[in-house]
Parts: sequence; structure tokens; C-alpha cells
Amino acid sequence: MLTNVSNLDLRLIRVFLAIVDSRGISVAQSTLKVGQSTLSTQLSTLEVRLGYRLCERGRGGFRLTAKGERFERAARQLMATLGEFCHQAQSIDKRLVGVLKMGIIDHTPPGQHSLLSQAIARFRKRDESVQFTILLRTPEQIEREILSGDLQIALGYFWHRVPSLEYTQLFVEEHRAYCGRGHPLFASRRAIDPTLACSYEWVGKTYPVAEIDLLAKSGRISAHADNMEAIVLLLMSGGYCGYLPSAVAMPYVELGLLRVLNARDLKYEVPIHIVNQAPGLRGEIVEAFLEDLWAAHAADEETRKTQAQPRGARTRRR
Repeated sequence: MLTNVSNLDLRLIRVFLAIVDSRGISVAQSTLKVGQSTLSTQLSTLEVRLGYRLCERGRGGFRLTAKGERFERAARQLMATLGEFCHQAQSIDKRLVGVLKMGIIDHTPPGQHSLLSQAIARFRKRDESVQFTILLRTPEQIEREILSGDLQIALGYFWHRVPSLEYTQLFVEEHRAYCGRGHPLFASRRAIDPTLACSYEWVGKTYPVAEIDLLAKSGRISAHADNMEAIVLLLMSGGYCGYLPSAVAMPYVELGLLRVLNARDLKYEVPIHIVNQAPGLRGEIVEAFLEDLWAAHAADEETRKTQAQPRGARTRRR
């Protein structure tokens, strides 16, 4: 029976996982560059150490036993833990060590992506050894996973507030109404009257949008989507009107696939927030990243102000 794990056991476990990944010994031998008989012997040695059979192998093919399936899950967890231990052991002299898991919503505008990238670049200059994991999530998933600890920080639009989380506005995102080529309103050269626009079928979102224009909401919602890509597909069918962030719609407009209906009246703004645990609960890595994010945001704001000034004013400032 396996009562302790030696270096030999770890090597045998790695061989076992390689055989499972290859779906059999014959394929694994080319991957591991070890003869088939040697692999068979190593697998048998591991089974003897464990005291039970891991797999069926022979003319009927390769198949894990019930205990083999359970052992595979435990073995992969062990390898992942060892990998994390090695990473931390090699980086223990660093001030910031660990993992930063970040969530973002779909179709994040380029400006927001750029700001996050700048914050990451600043963070990487620190005395750190942090593994970044960035995951695409819906707003509901983000809040749930921040609370559970599966995410530490996230960027998104949140139409309600969880009292125990901290929300800080980062951007305001403009959404405008569009229709696709083939829609009756597409060929018009003028801004579409809102009342006329709302007499057609619209794409609605499966989640609440508290800031949305009430007049536009009165359009007939006959299709729903939970992400921007799906809204784009429905609009390009020519059968619907719907709202998109201006940055998301821009490339489709430039290709002549979408048109804005009424840029002045049919629009609304969505606040984009950074959400994380409250101070005292979020850890040193998150605190450091937030510090770099706000520094990047301040630098970005300063650049925007400078670019907005007349050329002569900028010259005098230098």
C-alpha cells in the first residue's frame, strides 16, 4: 500500500498520467521515448504500490477502472499542487508572490483594455512573482466569484450593488442604437425619429440595464441576447434595432454593415466599474494592482487633457 510518496512514486504517477493522456501505452511510448514493455512494467509497479488496478489494457483497448478514474483526478491535483509549490519556492525572495485572478466582460472597449494593460505593465516592474489569470465572465458571474474568492478583481457593468463588495467607477461607456444592412431604416440618410425607430422590432438584453432610455425600451423586444457578439449577429440579420457600445459597433459601421439610428436621442451611458473585496479582505497583491491601475488611469487622463488642448497651448506649456 502507498503510505508515503517517494521520488520514484512521483515519476510513476507522471508516467501514468502520460499514458492516460495518450489513451494507451502504445501511443505513450513515442511521447515518453520509452519502450512499451518498460511502460507496462512501470504501470504495474504503481498498481502494486497502490494495491489496486488502475486500468484495463490489452486487445480490448485501454480503459481506466473506476478506482483508476478517481486516482487520475487525485494525481492531477497533486501535480498542480507541486507545480504551485515549486513556483512559490523559487519566488520566495520576492515581495509579492501568488496568483491574481481577474474577470472582464465580453467586448471590453479598446481604451479599457489599454488601461488594464498599462496597469499590468506597471505591476510587472514591482518586486513580484505573480501569475495573472484573466477570465471572461458575465456581470453575475463576476460578483459571485469575487464573493467566493475565485476572482480577486474584475472590470464590468453592474446594475445592482452587493453591499460587501467595493465598486469604483473607471469609465462611462456610451451605447447607441443601430440597425443592420437590409433593415427598412438602414438606407435613410437622416437621423431616425425615435418614435419611428421604436415601432420596429428590437433586440433586448437578458440582464437589466437601469440607465437605458425609456423611449427606446418601449420598442417591441422580439429577440434577446446576453453578450455583444450575439447582438451584432442579430442586428446584421436586418430584422432588428438594438443598442451597442460605440466602440464595439465602430468596425461594423465602417464596413457598411451597421448604421447608427439617432446619435443624439437614441443613446444611453453605462458606468464601468472595478469591483473587488472591501479593504482589509483583498490582500497585498490586489492592493498593489489597484495602486498601479489608478496610477495608469491618472496618467491616461492627463494624456487626454493634453491632447484636447489647442496646439499652441501645448507648445506654451512645454
